[in-house]
Amino acid sequence: MTLQGWLNKSMRVKLTDGRSLIGVFVCTDKDSNVILGSCQEFINTSEGADKEEPRNLGLAMIPGHQIVTIEVDEEDSEDL
Repeated sequence: MTLQGWLNKSMRVKLTDGRSLIGVFVCTDKDSNVILGSCQEFINTSEGADKEEPRNLGLAMIPGHQIVTIEVDEEDSEDL
């Protein structure tokens, strides 16, 4: 799948500092920075993290050098 196929899909981005960001993929650039819309931040991704309230960020730019993994949710992205 190409990046264009990821547009408007829900994705989870894990960062080098342990945070996870979940939002809708808007775009990227030549430096691998990622823009997520309707973004929420989760500080602790270990067990028990479901009890923690996410922080709403809205539109967020994620520096490419801080990205560890990206997971695209093919199923739920239509519901957003």
